[in-house]
Parts: sequence; structure tokens; C-alpha cells
Amino acid sequence: MAQRNLPFGHNTRYSFREIPAEDLYNEPENSLEIEVVNPRTHEDNRNKYTDFEIICRTNIPSFKFKNSSVRRRYSEFEWFRETLKNEVPGVNIPQLPGKVFTNRFSEEVIEARREGLETFLQIVAGHPLLQTGSKVLVAFIQDPNFSRNLYH
Repeated sequence: MAQRNLPFGHNTRYSFREIPAEDLYNEPENSLEIEVVNPRTHEDNRNKYTDFEIICRTNIPSFKFKNSSVRRRYSEFEWFRETLKNEVPGVNIPQLPGKVFTNRFSEEVIEARREGLETFLQIVAGHPLLQTGSKVLVAFIQDPNFSRNLYH
């Protein structure tokens, strides 16, 4: 079969359409950005723990705020994961980064945990069935006054 010489940028298989200039700068539909950042280790009495800041930017209607920032501990993530498993049983909830028993307050361990928690939240928060079927998802990610006691 003979190959036709087409001008650069033309292809017979694909058609390209120009995007209007005003659409280049509009926020995309169903935008969701989740970051887990700024780990902080606290020490009170004999208890030492690290919490993490969850930053959420979204325009998805099921979320209460376009921009939010809250802090959560690893133990709260564990509770959150178990609650999601029970709330929406047909959805496979990803694993959390594993528990660490030695050097758990070292920078390397905290950073690895932060990355794992961020990946976990990005998967969970981006799941359409969890966005609509979970009562706890939005509160955990966005409510600064979140309390486990409100969800049994």
C-alpha cells in the first residue's frame, strides 16, 4: 500500500480540534488534588506521635469545601480505612503503609509513611463509589472538627 505524504501535523487516523483559549485556563470538571504534607511529631507526657496535614483542592460536588486543610494521625487513618471497608463493602480499599516498630520517628520512616498515606488518600478520595457512598470520606479529608465518635 502506498504511503501518502501529508503535511506535518496532519494524520488521517486522528482528528485534532483546537481548544478555545478561554477553556485553556478554566478549572477542569471534577478536579481533585490531595496532598499529605508537613509531618509534625508531638510529645506529651509519655506519648509521642506524628500527625500529617491533608490538603484538598477540589470542585467535586460531594466535597464540602473547594480548599481545605486538616491534620490526622496514623491511628486515625487506620480507623478510617476500617470504616470505609465496612461502609462500602464492594470496594477494595487499598492498604496503608505498614506499621513501624523501630526508628518510627526517623525522617526516612516518616517520609515513607507520608508518601504512602498520600497515595492511599488519592486512590480512596478519587473513587466515585466512595465519594457518593461513604458518610465518613469527606469529613475525614476536610472537617477540622472531625471525631471518630460521630461514626459508629
